[in-house]
Amino acid sequence: MQRRLSELAELVEGRVEGDPDRVIGGLTTLDEAGETDISFVIPAYRQKAAASRAGAFLVGENMRGLDRDLLVAREPRHALAMLIEEFYPPAIEIPSGVHASALVDPTARVDASASIGAFSVIGASSEVGARAVIHPHVVVGGDCTIGDDAVLFPQVVLYDKTDVGARSVLHSGVVLGSDGYGYATRGIEHTKLRHVGRTIVDADVEIGANCAVDRALLAATHIGAGTKIDNLVQVGHNARIGRGCLLVSQVGVSGSTALGAGVVMAGQSGVAGHLELGDGSRVTAKSAVFKPVEAGETVAGIPAVEANQWRKTQALTNRLEEMRRRLRELERLLGGRDQKG
Repeated sequence: MQRRLSELAELVEGRVEGDPDRVIGGLTTLDEAGETDISFVIPAYRQKAAASRAGAFLVGENMRGLDRDLLVAREPRHALAMLIEEFYPPAIEIPSGVHASALVDPTARVDASASIGAFSVIGASSEVGARAVIHPHVVVGGDCTIGDDAVLFPQVVLYDKTDVGARSVLHSGVVLGSDGYGYATRGIEHTKLRHVGRTIVDADVEIGANCAVDRALLAATHIGAGTKIDNLVQVGHNARIGRGCLLVSQVGVSGSTALGAGVVMAGQSGVAGHLELGDGSRVTAKSAVFKPVEAGETVAGIPAVEANQWRKTQALTNRLEEMRRRLRELERLLGGRDQKG
């Protein structure tokens, strides 16, 4: 596939600085690119870009002084996503229909345009929407709903009463709807609280490999539309994750906690149960949240506090040894003065 740089600019609603007729045959990294390739450059890669053989660069409005033809985009990461789709179309078209080795309960409803892969199971009263793709070795329990154009990769497991919205993507090893961690404890005896609620994943959600989302005790654990969850994330029972949230790898959300719209939790951060994180709030990496977070607030640390407060505390902590040394010197001087007096 070959495209002129001007054609790519039109595709991504950008502009060309340089030769609009330059022919681009591929999109790849700065290290691998040749004269007919375009590469994505951010400010941190400026030096690497200077050494690259790429014929053109995709850049944002803030990038100047690069000695190549430029495709300048107002939102370069969105432009990159569009170029990936242009240069790397799906290699294999998955046929519709049910594989001969799949087990589909007679009461299940599978749209004729959906694809059910080898050795997959669709349980009683479940529904699979139009053009949904169920890859091999997926287990869908009873009373589940898979929306139109959803994709479930191999080894995904949906327990009973789990709903997956349209265009959502579940990567390998995702488990939705397993029992929440709930017990009634008397002494050292723990009586299981059987969880009978649902697990609901709205439209356009992506959940990375080996994540677990527990079912609710009585109502529903809910993942809001457009939320993106990285690998190895745990979402507890009765949690409510708002629209457009980002949960990065190894995040833990305890039971009955609510995240507002657009919340970001960075890698290895966690939040205790029965708390609320307001719309647009941020939790930095490795932080542990033990109290509610206001809308738009950024918190950091263990326990998590307002991020600027945490930075000041860290700066003071780094000076403790110096402060201790100076304090001892003052004590020595004052002690000597007392002896002379």
